[in-house]
Amino acid sequence: MRRLRDVLPACTFALCAGLAHVASLAADLPPQVEQALQRARVPADALAVVVREVGTDRHVLSAGAQRAVNPASLTKLLTTLAALDRLGPAWTWTTPVWLHGRVQDGVLDGHLVLQGTGDPKLVVERLWLLLRRVQQLGVHTIRGDIVLDNSAFAVPEGSAADFDGEPTRPYNVQPAALLLNYKTVRYDFVPDTAAGVARVLVEPALAGVAVDRTVPLVPGPCGDWRGALKPEFGAERVRFAGAYGTACGELSWLVADPQPASYNGRLLRALWAEMGGQLGGTVREGAAPVGVPPSIELRSPPLGDLVRDINKFSNNVMAQQLFYTLDLQRHPGQPATAAGAREALRQWLSDKLGELPPDLVLDNGSGLSRDTRLTAQLLARLLVRAYDSPVMPELVASLPVLGLDGTLRRARATPGRAHLKTGSLRDVSALAGYVLADSGRRYVLVAVVQHANAQGARPALDALVQWVMQDAPPL
Repeated sequence: MRRLRDVLPACTFALCAGLAHVASLAADLPPQVEQALQRARVPADALAVVVREVGTDRHVLSAGAQRAVNPASLTKLLTTLAALDRLGPAWTWTTPVWLHGRVQDGVLDGHLVLQGTGDPKLVVERLWLLLRRVQQLGVHTIRGDIVLDNSAFAVPEGSAADFDGEPTRPYNVQPAALLLNYKTVRYDFVPDTAAGVARVLVEPALAGVAVDRTVPLVPGPCGDWRGALKPEFGAERVRFAGAYGTACGELSWLVADPQPASYNGRLLRALWAEMGGQLGGTVREGAAPVGVPPSIELRSPPLGDLVRDINKFSNNVMAQQLFYTLDLQRHPGQPATAAGAREALRQWLSDKLGELPPDLVLDNGSGLSRDTRLTAQLLARLLVRAYDSPVMPELVASLPVLGLDGTLRRARATPGRAHLKTGSLRDVSALAGYVLADSGRRYVLVAVVQHANAQGARPALDALVQWVMQDAPPL
């Protein structure tokens, strides 16, 4: 009770509702969890954890639950749940296209205009289908330009290296209203032992970029195969100055393009030429026609499908596209901004949970941030509410299945018994979602380790999940 009196003056009534019950819980952790933390040299108070039974008010475990922590990619739970709730699982993005000029004898005497509205999955296969539809409308030669309208998002200038100095990592790609193929290139390495080389397959090809198509094969273990390739990702040439190990077999490497500002243009020029089309002008930024209905529209897969990609594989750039979309749909006709998206997400949280804690910090929609802060208790309350919401099936189905798929496929707890989102940064390791116990009861679990050795604490999180599966036996 003395601890409770210390906390109450800093709390609002809404935040402290039910706190007396939570404070009465033992703060001790399951012994197997404490032992795993000790092995990782992580103090027990570095773990913020809440375990609650779904469908009841019963808190099974609460430790550090009111402390503001960095949730890393658990932030995606807020973004995807807000979008499912506000927009609906069947909601889609629409990319309008104009044949802005006269079409005669296979020639567009004018411009082809594409307007981005935030579609997070304009991958090369869907872009090919869009251009194929343009050709079926009778266009094989574009006498003017391909014009790209990116004005729906007002994204602050920045570099993909700003977060961690790794500009070629796909997770660092910046959002854009017209985001084509995540601005990435996939390199596949296929050993050809007879020729003594690994063949390098490239998808998609980009106009004006030459790529080394072979790399020498060398015997020995695979190891750090990316480093052994000694790659040089240049604006006009991609070289592999090293070698590829025979033990590696066939592997793929997804790389963010080093020149993201010109990626869309190089991709469209290459793809249009590959399809037999001709372009008289260039690819440039510009405005879409006003007051003129589009010639065709490309619709995205439904939101309910896309949140699976975001949560199962912790796709940062897709989460950021969704984050900006929350603001775009709140203020149609105005460019979406990061500040507007933060306000939209905060307002949605307030609508669902009431007054929010003063130390809540929402930085972006993906969790790729050093500044985001929330409490395990807030996230647990949200997940309990979500389980009783109409979009529960879509949310739960979007989460990695323990030990089977997504970012949890290598988890060591009993497989198939939990749907949990993962979070990982340099000093954060986290899990949040739903666990099915032996009794058939289902529990909400939120656990965040914030410490310099957080990545070594994964076994402790596995032990925690296993303990919850056993119906959280008394400590």
